[in-house]
Amino acid sequence: MKAWLLKDFGLENLQPEEVPTPQPGPGELLVKVGAVSLNFRDKAIVERFYEPHLVPKPLIPVSDAAGTVVAVGEGVTRFSAGDRVNSHLYSRWLDGAPAADEPAWCIGMPLPGGLAEYMIIHENSAVSAPDSMTDEEAATLPIAALTAWYALMDVGKLQPGQTVLVQGTGGVSVFATQIAHAYGARVIATSSSDANLERIKLLGADEGINYKTHPDWQHKVLELTEGRGADITVEVAGGDGINQSVAATKVAGTVAQVGFLTGQTAQLDLMPVIFRQTTLRGIAVAPRSSFDRMNPFLNEHNIKPVIEHVYDFDHVIDAFKHLSRGAFGKIVIKVSDE
Repeated sequence: MKAWLLKDFGLENLQPEEVPTPQPGPGELLVKVGAVSLNFRDKAIVERFYEPHLVPKPLIPVSDAAGTVVAVGEGVTRFSAGDRVNSHLYSRWLDGAPAADEPAWCIGMPLPGGLAEYMIIHENSAVSAPDSMTDEEAATLPIAALTAWYALMDVGKLQPGQTVLVQGTGGVSVFATQIAHAYGARVIATSSSDANLERIKLLGADEGINYKTHPDWQHKVLELTEGRGADITVEVAGGDGINQSVAATKVAGTVAQVGFLTGQTAQLDLMPVIFRQTTLRGIAVAPRSSFDRMNPFLNEHNIKPVIEHVYDFDHVIDAFKHLSRGAFGKIVIKVSDE
């Protein structure tokens, strides 16, 4: 089969090759990959700033895939040939709290990912892809949509009428906006682009704040919420901006830390966290059980992923470069036409 292999760190070392097609062992599915989507995690792995000591080389990268089961291993009962499935990042985190070693069993690093014509997914890790979505659409779900869903619904315990603050217009923030809006919450979005703020309003955001125009954007959030702040803040930026997120979140509210776009370290001002009694919760996607709950919700509310561009399998490098430039929604790579 054709696969893209990361032979060393750096995008120039991500190269296509012919490799043996894997065969499913006991409990495993052989999946013909229809499409994959890119996440900041994939870029960070390639560029050596995401747990580089865990990256095997060569590696078939990219965690998020959708495709069709073409063969099953001994003892498989959850899926059959012909079923459409999603990959799930944490292949052994099925329910409840994560185990300490979950990162050792992640699809796309250190386990082989979906940037290949075929991939192996254990039946317990696979999730039924939504019937209402194409492979290109379903491929956007495993990290971006599921992270948003878990942060809002499982961790934040979102209620209709509450206020959600999202940062930027990348995949997680767009999905968080769509999910929160569908659930009856109010959404405030931040971005450096007025045009993107107008676009995200069309997806359900009620207000938009340009953080270039309003560098102290937390004050604008408080103004829009009559001094109360957001019930849940979906924090994708990281860095010292976490302090603004704390200030923009209500007393006893939740800051769901899902990203590190502007930095993996932060100078955290503890006194506001203490006095506002803020819950600062790290979010590393979710268990499979959360994925199983999310997909029916997406179907019920006819939520469609926002895809900025679909690249073909020969233009993977262009897709990664597009991700680095930034995107409204998701970047997808079409692997197979079947």
